[in-house]
Formats: sequence, structure tokens, C-alpha cells
Amino acid sequence: MELTRRDAVAALATLGAGGTLAGCAAPTATGPDEDDHDVDTERIREALVAAAEVVYPSEITGTATFVETFLEGRLENRAHAVELEATIATLDELATAWYGDGFAALSVQDCDQFLREIGSDAAAEEPAGTTAQRVRYYVVNELLLALYASPTGGELVGIENPQGHAGGLDTYHRGPDA
Repeated sequence: MELTRRDAVAALATLGAGGTLAGCAAPTATGPDEDDHDVDTERIREALVAAAEVVYPSEITGTATFVETFLEGRLENRAHAVELEATIATLDELATAWYGDGFAALSVQDCDQFLREIGSDAAAEEPAGTTAQRVRYYVVNELLLALYASPTGGELVGIENPQGHAGGLDTYHRGPDA
């Protein structure tokens, strides 16, 4: 199954995010209440694309374009972008200490092993919690949310029309699958 930009935009619409998407880059300017550093969207993108290769089922293709498009909408929320970047920075620091390279540069097998070693596979999501909890919240669950809120990802798990994706009149004229 191939994920597309259209799937990412549909997932964003389901979440009520990214209304002005249209291929724009994520904003990096700071507002009056924010700190003075720009969010490194490239670092975030690379890390989430690498994590998607581990988190998404192997039959899914087109993950890079899908994740990049989804992130464009999600990074419009400055507070979310800053926290996501801080979580990725922690991932990079640990990956460098344990594997000798940043998270996005690791092989798929090493990324999988690393995410398990830090405990993100079993941790409860908590945006202000431990490293494992933050990775679960900002990386793993973010990717799963994007996947399963999209029409293609929803189809993968038997949700024909995820919330926010109408599916057309035909959906209302036939009964549920038996």
C-alpha cells in the first residue's frame, strides 16, 4: 500500500491541522512569546522518516513523502515543533553515544533496536515524561496517528473511512461488511 501526499493532507484534515498546507515549508520564525532559536525542521524530518521505517508495517511504501507532508502541517504549531525538536535532539545524543551516529543515520535494524532499548515500545506516552515516554508521545504515536488517520492507513487496519474522510455517498447506501 502506498501512502501519498493526499493521505497526509487527509490525516491533517482529520486532526483539524494544516488548513493552509499547500506545500509550504514549516514556519521557523519565532513569535513574541517564543525563544530565539529556529526549529530545525530538516533534523525533525530526517528522524521521523527514519522512525517511520521502523514503526510502519513493511507493506507500506511512500513513507518519506507522507511523513514530510504530515510534518508540514504539524509543525505549524510552534510549541509542538519545539518539543518535538527537543525529543529528537535527545534521540540523537543517545544514538551517538550508543551507536556512534545520529538517529536518522542508523540502519533500520539499529533504529528498531535503539527504540526498543530506550523503552519507547513499552512506555506510556507522556509529553513531559522520561525520554522513553517523550519518544513514545512525539515520535512513535505521532507517526501512528498520521498513518491511521489517513485513508490508506485506515484501510490497512479495517477502518474504511477514518473520521474526517467522508468516503462518498456509496458508503451510506451499502451495509457493513460481514
